[in-house]
Amino acid sequence: MESDEAAPDRRRAGDRAWRLNADIHYNELMRSSAKVDLVGVGLNDTNTLISLKKFPAVGSKVEYHNQTILPGGQAASAVIACRRWGMKTRYVGALGEDDAARIHREAFAAAGVETEIVVMKEIPSAHSVILVDGDGERTVLAKRDERLEMRPGHLEREWVASAAALLVDGYDTAAATQAAKWAREAGIPVIADLDEMYTGVDALIELTDYLIVSRDFPSRLVHEDDLELALRKAMTRFGCRLTAATLGQDGVLAWDGRELMHRQAYRVPVTDTTGAGDIFHAGFIYGLHRGWPLDRQLDFACAAAALNCMALGARGNIQSVEAIEELMATGARYDAAAEFSQVV
Repeated sequence: MESDEAAPDRRRAGDRAWRLNADIHYNELMRSSAKVDLVGVGLNDTNTLISLKKFPAVGSKVEYHNQTILPGGQAASAVIACRRWGMKTRYVGALGEDDAARIHREAFAAAGVETEIVVMKEIPSAHSVILVDGDGERTVLAKRDERLEMRPGHLEREWVASAAALLVDGYDTAAATQAAKWAREAGIPVIADLDEMYTGVDALIELTDYLIVSRDFPSRLVHEDDLELALRKAMTRFGCRLTAATLGQDGVLAWDGRELMHRQAYRVPVTDTTGAGDIFHAGFIYGLHRGWPLDRQLDFACAAAALNCMALGARGNIQSVEAIEELMATGARYDAAAEFSQVV
């Protein structure tokens, strides 16, 4: 840990450090008052990816091909993708004091992402072991120390208010909800990437403009088995501008209050589906930033997610805007499932 005497040297180098209760906070790359296009508040995660020919049966003993350690996390990966496409981005989240934290900090710095990181002393950073089978499907075994939780008191209003859009992923729900309140007060759109029914998530969704979630989340949220009806009911209940569910190879289904829209996924050689949803959200946000119509936003997001699945890791193959648009223009898609075949 840095001594108090060394702190002035860090400030002269462009970083700030100070105590927040039992924690340390660092601002990197630029001052937090700088305007950015997107701020992401949520999860970072170090992934140990293990490649297997097939998922092991219970009680079996199998040999794996390789083991790779890469950075991931929903909000963290999305802000890096948007930065790679030319947007100015900021990441807000918690890290422990370990080598995993170094990996994340180096990744943010290399991408040019501004960070507002709360460092939790003597606590390990979040980590997942991800099993990737021969078809590229991933199974995640996650571990995150409860003491790593980022709380509302760790946040500063300006980190959110100086952004044009806010992305939250539901981890540290109370902090995400506080950020969403500030965004709503400032007229900043809130995009939510949710896959679990976290405690207090209803209050967060009430502050969300664009609710884009995993396939089964809408049904769990409003207790409606039919996905189309669940998306409609979620909008009515929470007042979102858009409710949508990502569907893997079945693409995405979205309801904007007037029209139900389905976009099929692009057919590519799949190496690893880790991070597909993260990059989908980034693609949607990039289209929102550019002012595109919804159908183009969804197509771009599908194409960006598909390309990312062609390499290992949550950020393994974030391609250029030009490469994504090339896939949109020439790429084959999966056939629409029967349940979505009549949707626009």
